[in-house]
Amino acid sequence: MAKSAKSSFRCTECGWTTLKWVGRCGECQSWGTVEEAGAPSASITPTRVATSARPITEIDVESAHASPTGLEELDRVLGGGVVPGGVMLLAGEPGVGKSTLLLEVAAMCADAGPVLYVTGEESTGQVRLRAERLGALSPKLFLAAETTVGAVAAHVETVAPALLIVDSVQTMSAPEVSGVPGGVTQVREVAGALIRIAKERNIATVLVGHVTKDGSIAGPRMLEHLVDVVLQFEGDRHSQLRMLRAVKNRYGPTDEIGCFELSDSGIIGLPDPSGLFLTRRNEPVPGTCVTVTLEGRRPLIAEVQALAAPTNLPQPRRATSGLDTARVNMVMAVLERRAGVHIANADVYASTVGGVRLGEPSVDLALALAVAGSAKDVALPRGLIAIGEVGLAGDVRAVSGVERRLIEAQRLGFTRAIVPRHSEEPVPGIETIGVDDVAEALALALPGRRRRAKKAAAPAEES
Repeated sequence: MAKSAKSSFRCTECGWTTLKWVGRCGECQSWGTVEEAGAPSASITPTRVATSARPITEIDVESAHASPTGLEELDRVLGGGVVPGGVMLLAGEPGVGKSTLLLEVAAMCADAGPVLYVTGEESTGQVRLRAERLGALSPKLFLAAETTVGAVAAHVETVAPALLIVDSVQTMSAPEVSGVPGGVTQVREVAGALIRIAKERNIATVLVGHVTKDGSIAGPRMLEHLVDVVLQFEGDRHSQLRMLRAVKNRYGPTDEIGCFELSDSGIIGLPDPSGLFLTRRNEPVPGTCVTVTLEGRRPLIAEVQALAAPTNLPQPRRATSGLDTARVNMVMAVLERRAGVHIANADVYASTVGGVRLGEPSVDLALALAVAGSAKDVALPRGLIAIGEVGLAGDVRAVSGVERRLIEAQRLGFTRAIVPRHSEEPVPGIETIGVDDVAEALALALPGRRRRAKKAAAPAEES
């Protein structure tokens, strides 16, 4: 007798397969994600298809063009707007402003056609109150409070919207599937059903997703593979600045960001947010340095501040805000060892202005100048910016997009820039100075630095 085909088990997160059930995936180490995949089929029987395959040159692309949403910053990230039949996943921390953003987008898009906003977390009355506060009322904006995917399909059948917003996918459930709402099985089934509705009816769809405590999107990883666009809405709850970036985009670039300001009257797009990250002062202050960081394709002027204060503690304090703590410690070690800036017995505090987070290595040189200026109580010259990555040997390494950064700095009135050697792009209106290492940058930026270095070396030469 022939042996019957054995059932296999597959991980819903990474696709790892095994012949027996286990509680933990052997590939991605996730718990409770291994489910029975069924026995492999011996043969595949061809089925009748609704439409036959056609040459790619005969495919109509008019229906796939993006339609603007009315928010220029959102359209910038999406690559022009929402695409009919496209499914977007918007994720972000609680309270960052996801529902506020989508409610304003829904009101703007309602001018061009019906919009259906389905909420599973609030009542329709609560959404109406927020819409009145934001001024996002429209007769073509339909609200529904539902928690089952079948009810959402019924509303879609009745309203026939051009845009569907589901807030959020973790609150929806499919009664015919086991599991609690928000579980791996439920999220996968609900997302699959909503995607089928969007593709069959050519409806632009936005799904709101929750995030875990480490910032990743909750639910199976397969959810990000199924949708067409994955957007991440970021921002510090103590700051009004919000940033929208595309993690995945089948219809446009993934290196664009959108900047918004969250206020009591709603969310406002910021086409030029550089002024938010600078401090307006009459005289230069020791411990501050301005740099230009690239967020996607967009250059942003940002200010780095540092404060070095003597301490009697056996272990000096190190505190950062808006900067990577590991890189701050590395830059301080390079200053101590390679540039002769003595900060081992000082408390050092480093932060950014405006609540922006700077994780790009090009901020290293500005951080080094700010820390050294604070330690020596010397202010950098007015109109100076610093761009460059600092290595462990004290060298200043080249970074990408120097010309684009310098053009942005010149537009905002800066006249001098310290950049890595061989990166001195000729930009009218701004003087670029190339340096090889941190010590050379400190000698150029801090008055008197070079003279003190020569005096210190003179006795050694005489001996």
